[in-house]
Amino acid sequence: MALYAAAAAVLAGVENRQGSIKGLVYASRFQNVKQLYALVCETQRYSAVLDAVIASAGLFRAEKKLRPHLAKVLVYELLLGKGFRGGGGRWKPLLGRHQARLKAELARLKVHRGVSRNEDLLEVGSRLGPASQVPRFVRVNTLKTCTDDAIDYFKRQGFSYQGQASSLEDLRALRGKRFLLDPLLPELLVFPAQTDLHEHPLYQAGHLILQDKASCLPAMLLAPPPGSHVIDACAAPGNKTSHLAAFLKNQGKIFAFDLDAKRLASMATLLVRAGVSCCELAKEDFLAVSPSDQRYRQVQYILLDPSCSGSGMLTRQLEEPGADTPSKERLHALAGFQQRALCHALTFPSLQRLVYSTCSFCQEENEDVVRDALQQQSPGTFRIAPVLPSWPHRGLSTFPGAEHCLRASPETTLTGGFFIAVIERVEVPSPASQAEALAQELIPSPAPKRRRRQRKAVAGRSTLPCT
Repeated sequence: MALYAAAAAVLAGVENRQGSIKGLVYASRFQNVKQLYALVCETQRYSAVLDAVIASAGLFRAEKKLRPHLAKVLVYELLLGKGFRGGGGRWKPLLGRHQARLKAELARLKVHRGVSRNEDLLEVGSRLGPASQVPRFVRVNTLKTCTDDAIDYFKRQGFSYQGQASSLEDLRALRGKRFLLDPLLPELLVFPAQTDLHEHPLYQAGHLILQDKASCLPAMLLAPPPGSHVIDACAAPGNKTSHLAAFLKNQGKIFAFDLDAKRLASMATLLVRAGVSCCELAKEDFLAVSPSDQRYRQVQYILLDPSCSGSGMLTRQLEEPGADTPSKERLHALAGFQQRALCHALTFPSLQRLVYSTCSFCQEENEDVVRDALQQQSPGTFRIAPVLPSWPHRGLSTFPGAEHCLRASPETTLTGGFFIAVIERVEVPSPASQAEALAQELIPSPAPKRRRRQRKAVAGRSTLPCT
């Protein structure tokens, strides 16, 4: 069956360091991306267990032409997956010949390790952690529909709407076909973890955007009003760009930059599907964009979400449970680029508000970048704006004002890992306006004399007879 061959090819590619699971899955051109991705992730998660069972059962001695990665996928499906229900092709009878022995070896392994559940066979680092419990967040695209209409559509499909959530516990308790409205973002619906909506007609029509809550915060906190000019500095894949367009109501202008041609092409498709008409895409390095260019003279808002280690990404946490922190060399290189991008963004002359964000847990890419960039500005020019005071996870206290930054994680906010800093220009009176104010103060006021004349006039009028 094509599914199992595709999964085996992805596993081989990951082992040979040809790319990440997600990248290789999309490159495979397999039609049902979600199905392939789930099968690969679960097979890899149980890799050590499957190797032990296959070796004990002597599968390769009996089936000498069976390749290791394909064998691992097939044995996972037989013992831990769906069991070839309704499919399996020519592989089903092949595995069927060894089914009893494979099941016996799995049972023997459980007895040997003193466990009763398949999950308990996993090493601690491979077990599903908080990342697997993060709900499915769905942003209603207000360029095409409204929240009430989306809720009504799901209700007609048999989903049970539970109203607006009041706490994280409400989100954790979601099960089955129940869904909630997020307590913070009025256009964000929340479904139980692992809910698959990729084939949903509203998603395919661009009425819904599958976007983690933490990823929705940058556009929400930038909040450009309709008619504004905005720069999305490192824009692909485009979810945040479409969110910005929703705030603008397609009135105004978004200048979106990215260097990756393939990602920009995918982004263009996404934006068309989402009904975005106010965005100008450019395959250009944001660092090469001139702040003095007249096209950007009205830009008052910038969203900067630069390339980062991705250590907070849910897909990475699920693919590589317990993965190590990025190397110091990689963090140093990333932080250098991030700092240059942030310093460059702060030089746009009309800039009033900027949101800097990453999907990283690493201080080097977050608080350190913001601190160093602000230190390079003229004192008092910019500040970190205090936002969302009730947000439970704040920035690390590495410098004054860092507590105004936001962090997010599966454990503390039931979202992907994220960092956000809102930087705003401090309004300081210009020297010219200060001199003008001082001059006004030094000019003698004729007001008292005028008041005397006015009083006399009033008195004169009061003596006139009424006619």
